Amino acid sequence: MTGAVRTWLDRFERWGTAAENFLLVLLLVSLMVLAVSEIVLRMFFSVGFVWAGELINLIVLWITIVASVAAARSDRHLRIDAMSHFVSRKYARLPRAIVDTFAAGVCIVLAWHSWRYLQLTIEFDDTVLGDIPAWCAYAVVPAAFLLMAYRFLLAAGRRLLLIVGVLDEPGEQT
Repeated sequence: MTGAVRTWLDRFERWGTAAENFLLVLLLVSLMVLAVSEIVLRMFFSVGFVWAGELINLIVLWITIVASVAAARSDRHLRIDAMSHFVSRKYARLPRAIVDTFAAGVCIVLAWHSWRYLQLTIEFDDTVLGDIPAWCAYAVVPAAFLLMAYRFLLAAGRRLLLIVGVLDEPGEQT
């Protein structure tokens, strides 16, 4: 890969990472502020926001989805992998590439079905938080599954290129 292309790809990766991290922090702070303020208002003033519980549920959904994308990005997603403890990284590449390809397929299926659910929310005019269309709140789900599928496919491709010797192991000099 040429130096200029690698530089641009690295820059896009850093921007994506920064955007994901910023969104996670923003969502978590919003969740904490809303939950604590709701508790204080209900305990000390006997009032509260009618929509707070639903908004907290939506923020938790968004945090979960964005954190899943971040976990797929940094290869820290949930994995049941006993083989990597017994063989070297070199020999675990092919099974990991197969598993990443399978995970991408699962994410594509989940993206498709979450897209179908999104279409149903549009068809039935579902709303959240009073009168906001539900698809606005749930659109993150198919987008995130597609992004995770993309990242799993990139990881599988990178591992296959390492196997055939087209790509050097990170940290190696060519």
